[in-house]
Amino acid sequence: MKFRYSLQVMTVALGMGVAASDAVYAPASDAPVSGTTTSPADQQFVQNASQADATKIAASRVALKNSTDPRVKKFAQQMITDHTKLSRGMAALVKKKGMATSPSADSALVGKLQTLKVKGKEFDEAYVEQVGLEAHQRAVDLFMQESTSGADSQLKAAGRALPIIKHHLAMAQQLAGAMKGSS
Repeated sequence: MKFRYSLQVMTVALGMGVAASDAVYAPASDAPVSGTTTSPADQQFVQNASQADATKIAASRVALKNSTDPRVKKFAQQMITDHTKLSRGMAALVKKKGMATSPSADSALVGKLQTLKVKGKEFDEAYVEQVGLEAHQRAVDLFMQESTSGADSQLKAAGRALPIIKHHLAMAQQLAGAMKGSS
């Protein structure tokens, strides 16, 4: 059985960067090195949270172009600002943990918003419903699940974003109500 691992593999798993040509010796085993692995559920959380941020950012950029309602545009700009910050925080944590993730937006949702033939009120309603309400409710559920059931303490701490996401959901609920009230 070989006992040789490249230093790069070990240091990436530990979240450090070191030249690939150096080598260390460690027992070859399928057992994870303590503190260096992330559970599949936590990895899925990272993927889902990263995609949720990317989707909200991309969809909100579409909303800035296609909306005619200043309230929707203000909401969309706030989503871009806040989810960009949340995304950067997650990316830093993921990098520190040596995980690889390449967040991409939900192309089905963003594409649907981009290809809507309508602008104005119909677009605004679709954006607020799908991104403001539905996507934020899914994000609240996702972050609540991670904060209560996650195995990684640092990822569980990502639950600190939960108040921001809940606030976004409340903003979307208010906006949806205001839009219905002004019909």
